[in-house]
Amino acid sequence: MPLQQSLLDGPGDPELAPLTGIRRAPLSATAWIDLLPGWLSGADEVFAHLSESVPWRAERRRMYDGVVAVPRLLSYYREGAPLPHPILTEARAALTAHYGVEFTTAGLCYYRDGRDSVAWHGDRIGRGATEDTHVAILSVGAPRSLHLRPRGGGETLRHPLGHGDLLVMGGDCQRTWDHAIPKTAKPVGPRISIQFRPSGVR
Repeated sequence: MPLQQSLLDGPGDPELAPLTGIRRAPLSATAWIDLLPGWLSGADEVFAHLSESVPWRAERRRMYDGVVAVPRLLSYYREGAPLPHPILTEARAALTAHYGVEFTTAGLCYYRDGRDSVAWHGDRIGRGATEDTHVAILSVGAPRSLHLRPRGGGETLRHPLGHGDLLVMGGDCQRTWDHAIPKTAKPVGPRISIQFRPSGVR
């Protein structure tokens, strides 16, 4: 289904709210998430720009005895690469200043509808396997539920993200918790997730 425009997104250029409004939710004594709904106003315009201008690619990965299509479109901006919209450059700089951690890369995922998803995982490739790291997720487009649960099983937490919402995972969240965007049979519009990470974290 097409993207349903946000009723809260008024006319004007995309703009970021101050990060002073962010709120922390502890997951454990050593893991946390920060949440700021509606951090980006004008998110629908950013979604439209990214959906049309980003060089999206479909990937295939080996799984068990076969090769399957990755159920989402992907794009990756390495350290030093220009980002596809000026507001993303501004967002990365704001996150770096707020957390005192240099965010250097951006991975983009395009969830076209409810059939697109990402399985349970943690960003544990590279430094994330042994060090506390930050991963910041900015969402544009229709809301989808990001699920979090302790690694090894436990209660699942659900956070709907879309239309300019920000979620930051920190502490040892990547090593001790997993997160996912599950498939859904409900009619949902498309969503783009922008993940900002420090150098050496995937």
